[in-house]
Amino acid sequence: MITQQYITDLGYKIIGCAIEVHRHLGPGLMERIYEDCFMHELGLRGFTAARQVTIPVEYKNLLASQPLKLDILVNDLIIVELKCVEVILPVHKAQLLSYMKLAQKPKGLLINFFTDNVTKSTIHLVNEYYAALPNA
Repeated sequence: MITQQYITDLGYKIIGCAIEVHRHLGPGLMERIYEDCFMHELGLRGFTAARQVTIPVEYKNLLASQPLKLDILVNDLIIVELKCVEVILPVHKAQLLSYMKLAQKPKGLLINFFTDNVTKSTIHLVNEYYAALPNA
């Protein structure tokens, strides 16, 4: 059964993958390089991960001409958005929250590789889908 605790634990394991990639590569490379290495690390640790996942956007019986593209979806539960920027802006958080809502996923991680410490700079977001899960 999927619980809030399961989602939280999964999130920390995913961050462990990001830490490993950052430890080997350091900060400041292109986002695509981190994405390739992060996907490889997720696979090495047994996660099911898909990149550039498309989510159709529907609005009042209209299917938008452009779908959303999620950077990475892990175990069909957690959306991971990767960045390599000096500063995470409010728009980055808003974007991830919208992705989570439209994809109906309970948790999102915003991971910035342009940092000295991936753990401290990672932003965890949860929503109403997370709140509806049992605690343990």
